[in-house]
Amino acid sequence: MEVTTHMAEVVVKDYDSFETALRRFKKKVQDAGLLQEMRKREYYEAPSVRRKKKLLAAIRKERRRQKRESEKAGA
Repeated sequence: MEVTTHMAEVVVKDYDSFETALRRFKKKVQDAGLLQEMRKREYYEAPSVRRKKKLLAAIRKERRRQKRESEKAGA
């Protein structure tokens, strides 16, 4: 089991406004992928369900790639 800890940290200077610090914090959280990770772990997902989702995502990705290639070849 993989356990990772992420900590988004922003040092607020005296001359920084609250809005500026909040914007930088949100950017760091987004870059670290914390919200995505939190949503993923919100509910337990059985390994079989995880594999099935991963397989379906790979199929969708392949179909999109093939569609783009056929449009590129036809254009």
